[in-house]
Amino acid sequence: MYKSFLSSVTGITVILLSVSIIFSCSRKNNPVSEPVCTGSCWGFDTDSLDMSEGRVVNGESLSGILSGLGLSYKDIGSLISAGDTVADMASLKAGNGWQAYSSNDSLKYFLYSEDKVHTLVFKCYMPFDVHVVSKTVDEQLAYTDVAIHSSLWNDMISAGATPSLILDLSEIYAWTVDFFGLQPNDRFRVLYKRRVCSGEVISIDTIYYAVFSHNGKDYPAIRFDRDENESFYWDASGRSLRKSFLKAPLKYSRVSSRFSFARRNPVTGVVCPHTGVDYAAPRGTPVVAVGDGTVLKAAWSGAGGNMVKIRHNSVYTTAYMHLSRYGKGIRSGKRVTQGQVIGYVGSTGRSTGPHLDFRIWKNGSPLNPLSFISPPAAPLKEENRAAFDSVYAGYKSITDSLSLSLKEKRMK
Repeated sequence: MYKSFLSSVTGITVILLSVSIIFSCSRKNNPVSEPVCTGSCWGFDTDSLDMSEGRVVNGESLSGILSGLGLSYKDIGSLISAGDTVADMASLKAGNGWQAYSSNDSLKYFLYSEDKVHTLVFKCYMPFDVHVVSKTVDEQLAYTDVAIHSSLWNDMISAGATPSLILDLSEIYAWTVDFFGLQPNDRFRVLYKRRVCSGEVISIDTIYYAVFSHNGKDYPAIRFDRDENESFYWDASGRSLRKSFLKAPLKYSRVSSRFSFARRNPVTGVVCPHTGVDYAAPRGTPVVAVGDGTVLKAAWSGAGGNMVKIRHNSVYTTAYMHLSRYGKGIRSGKRVTQGQVIGYVGSTGRSTGPHLDFRIWKNGSPLNPLSFISPPAAPLKEENRAAFDSVYAGYKSITDSLSLSLKEKRMK
C-alpha cells in the first residue's frame, strides 16, 4: 500500500523539474455569466442569436426565469421533464449566472452556470433537451510560503492563498497549534495539489507536506497512509498529529480568565479557585467536544449554568459551562465524537457575559487547559518506518529546494 505513496513523491519531483512552480494562488474577476466557451462548443451557433444575461436572485426559480424570458408554461414543463435526469431542476443557487439566446423574440437556448466547472444547456424548443458542458479542470502542484505578520488568515490571503487552504491547514494542526497565539515571524510552508479551472482555484485536493515554524523550531506535518482506507498526518518522529484532544473546544476571541487556585470572582468578589479557562466568544458560538467520550451530564449546574460534562476514558474528563443551549441530541449517556457540537456559548449561571468555562480533569485532579499536553493517538507502526522516512525525506527535500528558490526570487 505504500508503493503508491512513495511513487507520488517521485511523481512530484518529476513535475517540479519539468514545470514552473506556482508560488501563490491568484483570483480573477469573472463576467456576470461566467461563460465556459464560445461559439459551437455549446452545441449551437451563438453568433446568429441575440444574447441576454443575468444572475439568479434569492428565491428565484428556473420556471420563473424562463417564464420571464417568454417561454410558455407548457414548454417549461416539457423542458424540465427533459432535464430531470440531468440535474435538479428545482434548485437554483442565488448569485449564479445565466445566459439566454433568442431569435425574433423567441427563446432558443438557456444556459445556467451550475458551478465554476459545469454549465447546463437548455434547448428551449422541440425536441426539448438539457445537457451539461464542463470546463477543463487542471491539477497543479503548488507551494505556498507565508510569514505571519498580523494573522494566519490575513497574511495567507495577502499571499494569494485560498480560504480552503487555510481551513485545511487549521484542521491538520488543530491538535498542535494554537492559532490564536501565533507570533510575528511564525511561518507556514505548504506543498499541496490544487484543482484549477479557467485560471481560478476551485479546490485544494491534497496537502502533502506542511511545516509550521515557531520560536526557531519546525513542526512538520507529513501525509502518509496508515492503512488502505485512511491517510493521516504525522510529525517527524512518526507520531500522529491527531491527538486525543483538540487544542480548544471553540473559536474564541480571547482568554478572559485563566486557570488559578486563587482568583477573585468577578461576580462575588470572593477569592477562590478557578480550575478552568474562560474563553470569551459571541453568544451562540458552537462548542465542540475536544475528544471522543460519553456525556455524564447535560443539565443545570448552579453557578456553572447549563453544563455538559464528558468522560473520555478512565483517566480524562472535561466540562463545558455557561452554555446558552445544548447541541442536538446531547443528553446523559450520549456517545459523542471529537469535534461534535455539544452546546453553544451563553451566559447562564453566575456570569458577567457570554463565555465558555472549560475544564479538564485527570484522574479527578484539575489540569490547566492552556498548558495541558494532550496524549497522542496511536503512533506509526515500526514496520512502516522505512517507507515513512523515505516519504518524509522526499517532501522535505522538495520543500527546502522551493524555499530557497522563492527566497532567491524575492531578492531579485
